[in-house]
Amino acid sequence: QVQLVESGGGLVQPGGSLRLSCAASGFRFSTYGMRWYRQAPGKERELVATITSAGGRTNYADSVKGRFTISRDNAKNTAFLQMNSLKPEDTAVYYCNVAFISSDYWGQGTQVTVSS
Repeated sequence: QVQLVESGGGLVQPGGSLRLSCAASGFRFSTYGMRWYRQAPGKERELVATITSAGGRTNYADSVKGRFTISRDNAKNTAFLQMNSLKPEDTAVYYCNVAFISSDYWGQGTQVTVSS
């Protein structure tokens, strides 16, 4: 079955960095685009970044452009989100996502807290 497992979250000071990982299994990872979302308390889930199956194209929310980088390693079935220059407003649970024609799948999420 499809599984997505996020890791790498934690508490970081403003201006710091974190690298999130999403380990995928149960499907042909290299043939699907991947997405990172986040959800802050009391807010709707927000699309943060997307990457195509081969990694050739990426897109970002305006709020993270220039600070976050999405990437993937198809040999290791893993997607990444490098987050630099973190701000308190980046505090959220971060989820990776894969969308199939008939359904999409989510990981359990990893908490990122940006605070001094």
